[in-house]
Amino acid sequence: MIRHELEYFFGALRFFTRLPVPAWVGHSSEALDRAARYFPAVGVLVGAIAALVFMVCERFWPTSLAVLAAMASSIYLTGAFHEDGWSDMVDGFGGGWEKAQILTIMKDSRIGSFGAVALLMLVLTRFYALFELDPRLIPAALLAGHALSRFASTTLLRTLDYVRDEGKAKPLATRIGYRELAFAGSTAVLPLLLLPPAQAAIGCLLAALATLWLARLFRRQIGGYTGDCLGAVQQLAEVAFYLGLLCSFS
Repeated sequence: MIRHELEYFFGALRFFTRLPVPAWVGHSSEALDRAARYFPAVGVLVGAIAALVFMVCERFWPTSLAVLAAMASSIYLTGAFHEDGWSDMVDGFGGGWEKAQILTIMKDSRIGSFGAVALLMLVLTRFYALFELDPRLIPAALLAGHALSRFASTTLLRTLDYVRDEGKAKPLATRIGYRELAFAGSTAVLPLLLLPPAQAAIGCLLAALATLWLARLFRRQIGGYTGDCLGAVQQLAEVAFYLGLLCSFS
């Protein structure tokens, strides 16, 4: 039982990051399907490493450079996997008029003008949102943002259908169960306890709105999701969460 759960976790870790996993972890579509519950846990690990990089760098350099180093570390750890999904999604939905055309554009490995501009704007917004936070909150924000945003993309596995016959997210095409979704959600909630409750609540609200907006767009335009759509939700939900932490009504 424990060995199976570890295999599922390491399977998720191998799929979404460059981090090494034990040699005994096998390759299985079924195992990866079951690994969906651990997506936020992968986010916790990525966020923890980014937070550690920030804390170390801040001892020697200005906060702006420490934030940049933390962002670079998370992008390196994931191989820009989610950023690639975001740019491909924007290219597809920005340049396509109907489902087949959108899916074809998203499958193209080349980045277009829509995707390039969207990726630049997203990365800049993420940088400035983190930089404008109280530096004491940045490590917790990174931890919570990475975990919550991966839970946001996991919700699509429950609510939408996979629309390709093949693809990088094909092993995840089986709809996640409510138990697995609840486990993923509880994992995402724990890091939020490190943040001020009101700020965390607003961050969660904006992340949820971003997820709902994209999910509605995907359902209306292509009838479901692709792997790029999952990455796009993760990216936008993460940035929305950081923006929520900055909200002020005074």
